[in-house]
Amino acid sequence: MLKRLTSVDEIADAERRITELIEAHAEWCYAPGAGGAPVALSRGEIDVHVAQGRLIFSCWTEKGVRSWRVRGWEWTGAKLTLEAARRAGAERALLELVPRASAKATNALISAARRERAQRLAQLACSSIEGASVDSVALSAGARRAEPGRYARIVLRLNQERIAVTGVVTPKEVYEVDAFLSSTLIWFMRASESARAALIWKLWLVADPEHIKTLAERVALLRRELRRVISLFEIDDEWQVLKPVRCPEQAELWTGAGASFRRPSQAEPGETAARILALAPDAIDVVRARHGETLRFNGLPFARVRRLMGTERVWFGVEGASKRRLLDESTARDWDDLLAQLNEHRRADASDHRHALYRSAPEAWLESMLRRDITRLDPGLRLAPLYAQFRASQGGAIAAASRPVDLLALRRDGRLVVIELKVSEDREHVLQGVDYWRRVETHRRSGSLARAHLFGDAAITDEPPLVYLVAPTLRFHRAFQLLAHAIDPLIEIYRFDINEDWRAAGVRVMLRLRLDTISGSADLTLPSSPGRN
Repeated sequence: MLKRLTSVDEIADAERRITELIEAHAEWCYAPGAGGAPVALSRGEIDVHVAQGRLIFSCWTEKGVRSWRVRGWEWTGAKLTLEAARRAGAERALLELVPRASAKATNALISAARRERAQRLAQLACSSIEGASVDSVALSAGARRAEPGRYARIVLRLNQERIAVTGVVTPKEVYEVDAFLSSTLIWFMRASESARAALIWKLWLVADPEHIKTLAERVALLRRELRRVISLFEIDDEWQVLKPVRCPEQAELWTGAGASFRRPSQAEPGETAARILALAPDAIDVVRARHGETLRFNGLPFARVRRLMGTERVWFGVEGASKRRLLDESTARDWDDLLAQLNEHRRADASDHRHALYRSAPEAWLESMLRRDITRLDPGLRLAPLYAQFRASQGGAIAAASRPVDLLALRRDGRLVVIELKVSEDREHVLQGVDYWRRVETHRRSGSLARAHLFGDAAITDEPPLVYLVAPTLRFHRAFQLLAHAIDPLIEIYRFDINEDWRAAGVRVMLRLRLDTISGSADLTLPSSPGRN
C-alpha cells in the first residue's frame, strides 16, 4: 500500500529509505507512467533529494532529465512505485522502478508480446500482395541493450524483390511520429546501402488513424527519391485491414493556412515582473503568455505573474512541485529560499552539476543565453524582435503538432530563420526542425506573418525560411548525416556546432555547415551569409 508523504518526518524517512533501495541495485528498469516506454537506468542516473520540503525524484530519460515531486511510495520487495506529479501538478503518474534482475523477465514478456504483434502485421501486409511471402520479422533496437524495440522490422519477398514494412507494435501507445520515422529511415537507408540493396525496392509505413496524417506530412518533405519508394497505409484499431493512403505533394501542404495564428506579445514586462527581473538581471528573463508572464532563471521557469481583479499576483515553484504557491506574507520565506537555491545551483560555476536545478531544462538554458544575444549564433540575425517558444501550430492530429519552435528570428536581409536547439544526442533533431519549417512556411505563404507585423516594419522576403539546427559539437546524433540526406534539398538547413562549455564560456559557433554539403559534397565551405545563397 502506498505510503503518503504528509509530514516533514515522513519525507525525510522516505528520502533515506528510497536512496538506500536505489543504491542497493546497480541497474533499474524505469517505467515513466502511462504510455511511456521502459528505460534502463544505472543507479548513478537516479537522484532522490528533498527541496523546499518536498521529495524530488529525478532521472535521465530519452528526453533528457525529468524531475517529479513524490507524494507517496511503496516497495514490494520486487518493485518500487512512486506516486508523482510534475508541471505544477498538471501531469500525474505512477512511476515504477524494477531492479534489473527482475527487469529481465519483464522485458522477455514485453518482447514476446511485441513480436507476436509484429507477426500479425507481417501476415496482414503479406496478404495484401498476391504471391508475396514473409522473408523476416524482427523488432527495432530498444532504448537500451536487451530491451525490446517499439517498431516492427518486416521484409516481404515478392519473386526476387523485397518490400520493407514497419509499424508501431506497442498497443494504444501515444508515440511521436518523428521518432518512428527517424528510426525507420535509418533502418531502411542502411539496408538499402547493403550488398543486397537492389532487392529492397519499397518501404511501407503503417500507422493508425490518429497518426497517419502527420506521418504523411513528414513524408512529403523527404527527398524525391525516397518519396517514390514509400507507401503509406492506415491500419484499423482491430488490426484487420490495411488501407492505402495517398501522400500529399508539398504544394498541398500550404492550403487552408494561417487561420489560427496569433501574434505573440512583445510588450515590456509588467511592474511585478520587472521587480523580479531586477533581482538577477543576468539570469532571469520573461516569456510572455496569453494570460500573463512566466519568469525563468537561466531558462528554468520558477514564477508566473497573472493579473486578477486588476492586481498582479505571483505564483512560484519549479518543475517537480505539486503546485505553484501564491507569493504573500506567509510564503515570503519560501520564495527567498527558492531564489537562494536558484542562485546557488542554477549557474555555470555551480559546485554540484548533478543537482536537479542544474540539470533541469538544459535546452531552455541555452535558449535563454541566445535570447540575450542571438548574433552569437549568426551576426546576420536581428536582435529584436526574437520569439522564444513560438507557437505556429498547423496540421497534424497529435499533441506533438502543438510543440513550439525554440526560436524564430529574422535576418537583416529579410529571411525568416527557424532555430531548433539540442544539448544532447537527439535522433529527431532533423525531422523536428523540418516540421517547424513547414509550419512557419505555411504562415508565411498565407501572408499571416506579414499581416501580423511580426517583425515590426521589417519586410519578410518572399523566400522560404532557413532552418538552423544547433547543438554542442559532440552532441549531434550519430545518424544526423544519414537523416539529413533524407530531407528534400529545397529546404535550406544549416548545422551549427557550438562549444561544449557553452554555459561557462558563452555560446561560440565552432563550425557551420549546410545540410546538402554534409550529405554528399566534399566541399564544406560556406559563404559568410547563408541567407544570400
